[in-house]
Amino acid sequence: MNFLENDIIKLRALEPEDLELLYLWENDTTAWIAGNTKAPCSRFQLKQYLAQTTFDIYENNQLRLMIVNKSTNQTVGTVDLFNFDLYHSRLTIGFYVASEFQRKGFATQSLKLTENYVFNFLKINQIYAQVTESNQSSRRLFESNGFELSGTLKNWIKTPDGFENVLIYQKFKQ
Repeated sequence: MNFLENDIIKLRALEPEDLELLYLWENDTTAWIAGNTKAPCSRFQLKQYLAQTTFDIYENNQLRLMIVNKSTNQTVGTVDLFNFDLYHSRLTIGFYVASEFQRKGFATQSLKLTENYVFNFLKINQIYAQVTESNQSSRRLFESNGFELSGTLKNWIKTPDGFENVLIYQKFKQ
């Protein structure tokens, strides 16, 4: 059984050839509100990251995977697993799908593969996501895939328009 591939997509490790895509995506300021990015990232920083990271979730407490459309072999986005806590058996998940590939099911397919990998290979009990209240597409993604809305962090992130709530979605291994 391949935990990181289905008929539509595959999730793979980062490669040096991903530098330009990562540079473009990390500097997409429209996505910064969903994460904690506050400043641009240089090619040099990304090149160092690619060269120095071990891509071992147990060592780094995080793992980034590239989402590849198998029919075109195009890389369409990333899955980020972070805040990996082996003791409490949980981790946070986040996605980035490039705008030209959104609304084509890549996030849903990635979520299903990632769940299988986390629950059945890593044997982790819980995946959770933090979603801004205004991010309707991410909310629909998690809700339609069995994630439970378990809480609200009020005025959690600063936006150009003030503060916004963040919703916590959880899913447990069954």
